[in-house]
Amino acid sequence: MEQALIYVVPALGLVGLLAMAVKSAWVSKQQTGDANMVELSGYIAKGAMAFLKAEWKILGYFAVIAGILLAWSGTLVETSSPVIAISFVIGAFFSALAGYIGMKIATKANVRTTQAARTSLKQALKVSFTGGSVMGLGVAGLAVLGLGSLFIIFYQLYVVSVGAGVNGIEMEKALEVLAGFSLGAESIALFARVGGGIYTKAADVGADLVGKVEAGIPEDDVRNPATIADNVGDNVGDVAGMGADLFGSYVATILATMVLGREIVSLDNFGGIAPILLPMVLAGLGIIFSIMGMAFVTIKDDKGDVQKALNMGNWSSIIFTGIASFFIVRHMLPETLSIRGYEFTNMDVFYAIILGLVVGTLMSIITEYYTAMGKRPVLSIIKQSATGHATNIIGGLSVGMESTVLPILVLAGGIYGAYEFAGLYGVAIAAAGMMATTAMQLAIDAFGPIADNAGGIAEMSQLPEEVRGRTDILDAVGNTTAATGKGFAIASAALTSLALFAAFVGIAGIDAIDIYKADVLAGLFVGGMIPFIFSSLAIAAVGRAAMDMVNEVRRQFREIPGIMEYKAKPEYEKCVEISTKASIREMILPGAIALISPLIVGFAFGPEVLGGMLAGVTVSGVLMGMFQSNAGGAWDNAKKSFEKGVVINGETFYKKSEPHKASVTGDTVGDPFKDTSGPSMNILIKLMSIVALVIAPHISEKGHHTMADGSEMIKKEVKKEIKIIDGKKVETETVTITK
Repeated sequence: MEQALIYVVPALGLVGLLAMAVKSAWVSKQQTGDANMVELSGYIAKGAMAFLKAEWKILGYFAVIAGILLAWSGTLVETSSPVIAISFVIGAFFSALAGYIGMKIATKANVRTTQAARTSLKQALKVSFTGGSVMGLGVAGLAVLGLGSLFIIFYQLYVVSVGAGVNGIEMEKALEVLAGFSLGAESIALFARVGGGIYTKAADVGADLVGKVEAGIPEDDVRNPATIADNVGDNVGDVAGMGADLFGSYVATILATMVLGREIVSLDNFGGIAPILLPMVLAGLGIIFSIMGMAFVTIKDDKGDVQKALNMGNWSSIIFTGIASFFIVRHMLPETLSIRGYEFTNMDVFYAIILGLVVGTLMSIITEYYTAMGKRPVLSIIKQSATGHATNIIGGLSVGMESTVLPILVLAGGIYGAYEFAGLYGVAIAAAGMMATTAMQLAIDAFGPIADNAGGIAEMSQLPEEVRGRTDILDAVGNTTAATGKGFAIASAALTSLALFAAFVGIAGIDAIDIYKADVLAGLFVGGMIPFIFSSLAIAAVGRAAMDMVNEVRRQFREIPGIMEYKAKPEYEKCVEISTKASIREMILPGAIALISPLIVGFAFGPEVLGGMLAGVTVSGVLMGMFQSNAGGAWDNAKKSFEKGVVINGETFYKKSEPHKASVTGDTVGDPFKDTSGPSMNILIKLMSIVALVIAPHISEKGHHTMADGSEMIKKEVKKEIKIIDGKKVETETVTITK
């Protein structure tokens, strides 16, 4: 029975990849439109692949150097192995492959969505969402297949082959080596997210400021030299970047739950590994339920509600997962379990999973409220645009700050509730429950940039107004789903980081992190500062790259006669080259901060100070991520609202009006917030936690302590436990004196 369940996990990953292949083939068979449309989509695909190749070249060097260092470090402690380097390289490769799959299908689906929009909104939604679902299923399938297969190998190699127990040092070693897979995935995700974010926003700002504001033409006008780079940016940032991001989250969440599950002594029918297997089984079944949910995403005609269709698919996959988790938990886990003295039942684990699903849903709903058109926050920014650029900026900043309140309260309630149900394992399994429907979440998210590109191709190809009208409907919904996707990602990152944090504390051999200690408090403040310097570097990089882009677009308008009269073609490749070089150059320093700072603090000051720094970076990073992503999303939809006309103090304003120009400024400020630094926060906090987990055996305080004369030190240990007696939780205390 144990062996069968272990092999079911990678099999479910293969099912996801098979479904991905079927959907990808269907998208490829759809019509591509006329020669002009195909040519424009070809420019976008070529630019996207050029960026990926340039990025992979740099990341290839990084992976080799990091792999060599990990292999060496694996020889230094008993609970690691040089094999961790292989695990790291596989994780990095799978993360890059996930981004490639998404990029490839997105650049195929965009022009096919445009062509589908010539017939109906229903068909355009079907093509764009199916393209997005290829990305979702690819990411989830690769994660479950990779993690499940490596766990089988390491479990057999380090535990079964030596006849060791599930809760011993051998399983700790197996999971430590497996952590290399997560480290590789998160490392690539950070560079992909930051690099892609710098790329897309440099192009977007150039297209907006010179094309819209100075030349008075749409950003997707074929005469705009930056328009191809802008559309490429949608793919490298919101498709490849987000794909690698959620791939990393998915893997890190499952891994953290597995590490904590090792500490549970479980009298189950699976050889005691049920708490370790449970998050992988949940993830695998989540793929199946996501495939089922995708069938609900459809509308009847052009008057259908696209947002409602996407919500139906999302909620159905969540409900299916919640129902199935009841039977999974009852079947796999014994009646009672305990972790670090905290006793709980298998039903408590089920309640924690449901709580995770509820938290994820609430985070999406709240984010949608703060960023969607027609809601109070966006309307308040529109109203403040009437009095100029400065008041628009003030309005957007205040909305972003306000938008952190409800999500943080929901997160705090979720963390507290999950801990009450099942201790630290409850917090981790809640995150695993939230991430179970990642395939569906990512399908909805990737649908957005595909629809955005489709609208751009329609504009550049000068298709009839009704076609652009249909793509605009998809684009407006996609803008909201992009914001809710980022809200989901930051929520999952917060819970994942807490679970990784708990796993780090256990492996590092520390009982608590005492902020009364000066060095720990200093670490807390340094950690709180890191998201700010990280954001500063990312935003400044966008600013520098955007200046280069603006100068290039101005040069082309000035030096190439006939562009504005459609008599000459702009040099699109020059703008693509500027964004590519800038993003590759500028992504290195922010990435280095995330990777190196935990190493310096951990080895110089020890695990407790590192724990303080992780606490600081987690709290600060979650708040910064929410603030920036939501402010940027609200600014963007405030600008888009002017396309249909907005009423301010009884007067209707449209595009090219003074309030609209103010909204363009706000959107330009918000661009690097929502697409570069904001969404990078969740990878930053996860990556630093993963690095800490990997180095934990090297800085661990475990082991015998001796006195100066060589005799063993007497140690008094007070252990507090919470037990369930007559259905109530009772705290007991045990004092142990050891040499």
